[in-house]
Amino acid sequence: MPALGAQYNGAAGMEPRVFELFGPAGGSGAAGARGKAGTKSKKAGKSRGRGAKSNNPPYLPPEAEEGNIEYKLKLVNPSQYRFEHLVTQMKWRLQEGRGEAVYQIGVEDNGLLVGLSEEEMRASLHTLHRMAEKVGADITMLREREVDYDSDSPRKITEVLIRKVPDNQQFLDLRVAVLGNVDSGKSTLLGVLTQGELDNGRGRARLNLFRHLHEIQSGRTSSISFEILGFNSKGEVVNYSESRTAEQICESASKMITFIDLAGHHKYLKTTIFGLTSYCPDFAMLVVSANTGIAGTTREHLGLAMALKVPFFLVVSKVDLCSPATVERTLRQLERTLKQPGCNKVPFMVRSEDDAVTAAQQFAQSPNITPIFAISSVSGESLDLLKVFLNILPPLTNSREQEELMQQLPEFQVDEIYTVPEVGTVVGGTLYSGVCKEGERLVVGPTDGGSFLPLRVCSIQRNRSACRVLRAGQAATLALGAFDRSLLRKGMVLVSPEMLPTVCWVFEAEIVLLFHATSCRRGVQVTVHVGNVRQTAVLEHIHGKDELRTGEKAVVRFRFIKHPEYLKPGTKLLFREGVTKGIGHVCSLQVITTETGAL
Repeated sequence: MPALGAQYNGAAGMEPRVFELFGPAGGSGAAGARGKAGTKSKKAGKSRGRGAKSNNPPYLPPEAEEGNIEYKLKLVNPSQYRFEHLVTQMKWRLQEGRGEAVYQIGVEDNGLLVGLSEEEMRASLHTLHRMAEKVGADITMLREREVDYDSDSPRKITEVLIRKVPDNQQFLDLRVAVLGNVDSGKSTLLGVLTQGELDNGRGRARLNLFRHLHEIQSGRTSSISFEILGFNSKGEVVNYSESRTAEQICESASKMITFIDLAGHHKYLKTTIFGLTSYCPDFAMLVVSANTGIAGTTREHLGLAMALKVPFFLVVSKVDLCSPATVERTLRQLERTLKQPGCNKVPFMVRSEDDAVTAAQQFAQSPNITPIFAISSVSGESLDLLKVFLNILPPLTNSREQEELMQQLPEFQVDEIYTVPEVGTVVGGTLYSGVCKEGERLVVGPTDGGSFLPLRVCSIQRNRSACRVLRAGQAATLALGAFDRSLLRKGMVLVSPEMLPTVCWVFEAEIVLLFHATSCRRGVQVTVHVGNVRQTAVLEHIHGKDELRTGEKAVVRFRFIKHPEYLKPGTKLLFREGVTKGIGHVCSLQVITTETGAL
């Protein structure tokens, strides 16, 4: 089957691919070579003529007013007034990074790498420690580099991670979807990362992740499971080793990585798509086996991540089973695939800790950078580099976007429904907007008739530990007490009754047909994925055309078959039927009035 990514690019290019960090797109070896060179000097080599010794003084990109990265030339014995100003500045950077900030010491505001002497660096780091103590944060040295610009004596710049000690369970939480072909080693890798013990080569590490007996017997994931990996304020790993519980991990961690383990087998593709569209992952980790390379559903998963615009990085697993030549062949295959016109990515091979730091920062700044790790879950090779990368990886949303979402009314998407003894009905999902508190009264719907029913949130659990307040973007489970489970289904939403929610049977979407064996006509039935909604719909009308062929773009009208749904204009959409696939976004809704039960 053609890669979704390749078809997507041919479909009248929904967004231009621009290499922000490594020059114009060329897909050539030059771009890749510049990517490797970037691991040492990060965009070194722009001549700005300061009359220095070197014709090409090393530069970083100029410091941005927003974001969590701060440049400081030196911090030697500041006055009390200056110190208070620096502390206020650190609070701002931590707020921008939602609890994390990166300080570059020895760098001017325009990005020039000047460097400091050893004595000046020691004094500056001492001041930085005092500033961090003042705001209740810890600092971790990421790396130190020598620069020889405009100086006869050795001068250094130091990169430092500042991480706030969490209060009231408000740790930074990033969601990473784990993709890859069946038997590529996804669940084993997660087992090793979260349990802290290497695999025995026969799949022991993955047993703790499986939820069903048939998964244990076959060794294959068929459902969506969640695993957590924490990092404390000093950047140390916090996982289930040392007999910790999930609650203890949450209490100790300043940053939490929630892995969404998705199925690799093709017959569970709808489950994988649901995980990508519903759980709103920040990043995707595509696992490729070194001994098989790109096989099975690997291309399809790569295409899905690109179609849904989820930034992804690659992990080549099982390198202990292969010769170096085989591993190198797999890496070359991946690089060729990433450089194809359909992907337009810049491969970034991570071979050292310095590479891992650079990869994490550039990956978040540019969607074109694709870090690649070659690891073994049995020998532990390069696992530490992956942990360094995950520890430093910053969130994609800044504090302002987060605040704007929290100002809205609460909207919780229902992805899972359970019945728990002595607790009652429990729903799992993600809070899309607003703030949800314990005891809050909301309405849930739409029902088959299009109405919304009142309920009360009895308690909240986040990462398997009790939580009183849930904020926008966080995933959690809500206990609904004696609410009748039979009235609930996946795809519903819990919203504030003040929102006066609307539902629709019919909606219009601007779509691109990624692949079809012949042509797509009106009357065809497809499975539509919009956020947590997954339902069969009929394509009723194609504006301005009689049919759609692969690569063509149009505005179409869909009608749901079973029941109305709660949708919002602008939401990403993906539809499929057999080999037919398409993406787009919701343009408009034919809204019907709803009934909201009395509270």
